[in-house]
Amino acid sequence: MSSHATPVPMTSTACGPLSGVAEVPGDKSISHRSLILGAMCIGETTISGLLEGDDVLDTAKAMQAFGAEVTNMGGGNWSVRGVGVGGFAEPDGVIDCGNSGTGVRLIMGSMATSPITATFTGDASLNGRPMARVTDPLALFGTQAVGRKGGRLPMTIVGAADPVPVRYTVPVPSAQVKSAVLLAGLNAPGKTVVIEAEATRDHTERMLAGFGAEISVEDTDEGRVITLTGQPELQAQHVDVPRDPSSAAFPVCAALIVPGSDVLVPGIGLNPTRAGLFTTLREMGADLTYENERTEGGEPVADLRAKFSPDLKGIEVPPARAASMIDEYPVLSVVAAFAQGQTMMRGVKELRVKESDRIDAMAKGLRANGIEVDEGPDWWAVTGRGHGNVPGGATCASQLDHRIAMSFMILGMAATSPVSVDDGSPITTSFPIFEPLMKRLGADVARGDA
Repeated sequence: MSSHATPVPMTSTACGPLSGVAEVPGDKSISHRSLILGAMCIGETTISGLLEGDDVLDTAKAMQAFGAEVTNMGGGNWSVRGVGVGGFAEPDGVIDCGNSGTGVRLIMGSMATSPITATFTGDASLNGRPMARVTDPLALFGTQAVGRKGGRLPMTIVGAADPVPVRYTVPVPSAQVKSAVLLAGLNAPGKTVVIEAEATRDHTERMLAGFGAEISVEDTDEGRVITLTGQPELQAQHVDVPRDPSSAAFPVCAALIVPGSDVLVPGIGLNPTRAGLFTTLREMGADLTYENERTEGGEPVADLRAKFSPDLKGIEVPPARAASMIDEYPVLSVVAAFAQGQTMMRGVKELRVKESDRIDAMAKGLRANGIEVDEGPDWWAVTGRGHGNVPGGATCASQLDHRIAMSFMILGMAATSPVSVDDGSPITTSFPIFEPLMKRLGADVARGDA
């Protein structure tokens, strides 16, 4: 059970055409980083379009606990009066990051090179997730971490009193790990270098540059080499948060599988390190087009129009694309169920250490709803039945995972029989308006069992 909600069973039933405009919330990744970087500036950073889901609100509370003045101005507009790089105060209480792996790992990085101590916890899902992937590189700065067996929360971080710059090669594609090291490097002298063999979402690098940090990115034989000069004075900014492509995935995928649908999702961030799902859907034969392409706040943005696509085909998703769509594989597997043939997804072991083991959770739920799924440690394959042939009818375990819950709600919109989840409450962590938004488009989503 989430620490923020009691279980909320939900059921989705086949519906008529979905139509209209789906104004999804602000990007979660950029929202987290806006609050954290704003807190590390001197002066006032203003943010518009902030995602006001539980995950981001927990990060806002954490920045307040570290001494920043964080104010909700209403309508998605927020103000952060920062304390400067290295200016965090020691929090009085435990920092509760709820369900957010991104939040806790980035916050740990941001305080790791300040001479303060902080204890972190979360809900049952977050407290079961591994933190050593972040605390190990942070230890190179001189940071200490003490947690439960297996490097799990609750965990106390003792910041480095005399941090040293590091050179670190990220062992697995992870924007969270990369970002934690870069944020720690802000308060270390000299140059901190992060090397990643496979590019991951680059919001941290873009935003650090926008806030005035000296940062460079170079593609070399070693991989993508990111060099950050420590101890800058970050400049307060206005951040206009684009809409979240990971949230857009749900109305987009629903439109593709529900007959007669035509849905416009405006203002979606199309950062190349985030847009892998949309490329994949088009390769499957989806009627998905980009309209009004533009640049906002240094990020590529477009309006997405998705229409019912009855002739979807299974494909092999390139492993190199995994980092750009890692959060979207659950809902991709739902679309794959309505395609003809097998959709193979490789290089996805990161899915096993998300809010849940997402491969296991989706495989069990899809099988219960009549879909053939094969899986291995680093891959899974969904054999589609084609439009109109997905039985549905099962109740699936959401495993305290917002994306699992929403994915099965999308499945029910086009399956023969209703699909339920045991707990839809985690949806509020990332997409608090999911239910009313989908209903406005014409979906039949209800609270309670089928």
